Amino acid sequence: MAEGDWRPGAGGWAAVWRCQLLSLAGFAVVAVGGLVLLALLLVPVGAGFPLLPPAARALRRLSDRYRSWTARWTGTPISPPEPLADAGAGPEPLADAGAGPGPGVDVGTGAGRRRRAAGILGDEGFWHDLRWAWLEPWVGGLLVAAPLALVEYGLFGALVQPFVRPLLGDGNWYAFVPVDSTATALAAALLGLGLVAAGLRFAPVALDLHAAWSRRLLSAPHTTELVRRIEHLTDTRAAALDTQAAELRRIERDLHDGAQARLVALGMTLEEATLRLDTDPHAARELLLEVRATSERALQDLRDLVHGIHPPILADRGLGDAVRSLALDGFLDVHVEARLSGRLPGPVESAAYFAVGELLANAGKHSGAREVRVHLEHTGPALRVTVADDGRGGADPARGSGLHGIRRRLSAFDGTLALDSPPGGPTTATLEIPCASSSPKTSSCSGTG
Repeated sequence: MAEGDWRPGAGGWAAVWRCQLLSLAGFAVVAVGGLVLLALLLVPVGAGFPLLPPAARALRRLSDRYRSWTARWTGTPISPPEPLADAGAGPEPLADAGAGPGPGVDVGTGAGRRRRAAGILGDEGFWHDLRWAWLEPWVGGLLVAAPLALVEYGLFGALVQPFVRPLLGDGNWYAFVPVDSTATALAAALLGLGLVAAGLRFAPVALDLHAAWSRRLLSAPHTTELVRRIEHLTDTRAAALDTQAAELRRIERDLHDGAQARLVALGMTLEEATLRLDTDPHAARELLLEVRATSERALQDLRDLVHGIHPPILADRGLGDAVRSLALDGFLDVHVEARLSGRLPGPVESAAYFAVGELLANAGKHSGAREVRVHLEHTGPALRVTVADDGRGGADPARGSGLHGIRRRLSAFDGTLALDSPPGGPTTATLEIPCASSSPKTSSCSGTG
C-alpha cells in the first residue's frame, strides 16, 4: 500500500495522527488568516501596504502545505493557483519568502507598495486562499476533530476511568455509564475501547472528506484551469502535429529507401532479362530468379512498414494479443496479463501498444533485466498499463528520447507516464490513458463489444 492511502480499516493510527496534525495546523490557519484580514483592514489607511505581501506569502505557503498533505495522504491532487505576482511587474513571483521585488518595482516607495498590494488584491487565487482560511478552522477542523474526540475520549474511558473511580466516588459518570462499581468500570472500559475502534475506523473517512473539502476550496480558480487547459491542448496539438509530420517523413523515407528502390531495381532486372531471353536463356533465368528474390524483399519491406504504422494483429486481435505478440519477438522473459473486457478505440490501442514496445526495448537495451511483467487493465475511467522489470534501474526521462516520446504520445490523450526507477532497480513504469476527454474520437476508452 502506498504511503498515505488511508482507506477505512487500514492505517487507522496513522490517520488519527494526521487528523491531529491537521487540527493543530488549524491554529496556524487562524493566525495567518487573521493577519491577512488585519492587513486588508489597514489598506484603506495605507498601513496595510507593507503588511499585505508577507501576509499573502505566508497564506500561500500554508495553503500549499495543505495541498501537499492532501495529495500525499489521500491521493487527491489539488491544482495550485498561479504564483502571486506584482501588478505590472511581470511574472516575478511572491511565493518565495526570500524573493526580491520584480524588475522595475521600487518597494521602498509608496507607489511600489501600492502596486504590490494591487497585484495581490487582483489575484483570484489569493481570494480563494483567503476564503479557505476563513472556513477551514470551522468545517475542516470539525471533520478531523470527530475521530480525535472518539479516540481520545475512548482512551480516557479504557485507561483512566478505572483508576479515577475510587477518587470520584458515586458521582463519576463516563458517557451514559455511572461508574460506581467494578462491573460498571469494566463496562466503561469496554465502551471506551469501542469508541477507540470507532475513531480508528472513522479517521480515514474523515481524511477523505477533508481532502474533498480541501480540493473544493483550494483548487485553482476556474479561469486559471481554463487557461491551463487551453495551453495544454495547444501544446499537445502542436506535439501531435509534429509527431504526425515526423511519421510521414519516416514513411516516405522508408518507402524511398526500401520498397521503392527494390521495385526500381526489379524493373531494371526484368528489362535486362527480357533482352537476354532469346540470346542467353540461362542468364535470363538467373535474372528472373533474382527478380523473385527482390520482389519478396520488397514485399517484406512493405509489411514492415505497415507493421510500424499499425500492426495487423493489433487491428485484428486487440491490444492484449498484440502485446503478447510483441513480447514473443524479444529475447527477454516477458509475462503479459491482460484484463480487458473488450476492444478499445484504435488510437488508444495504438498509443498503448507502441508505448509498451518502447518500454520493452528500453528494458532490453539499458536495464540488464531478465524478466519483465506487463499488466493491462481497463477499470473505471482509465486504461492502466504497468511494465515492471528486474533490471538495474536508474532510468531517467530527461536523459533519453524514448521515455520523452512516450509522454508526448500519451499527452495527446491526456495520458500520463509515472516512472519509478531507483538505482539498483527494479523499474516500474505506469501508463494511464483517461477514458473520458473532450475529444471522444481519440480518447474515449469505453470498451466495445
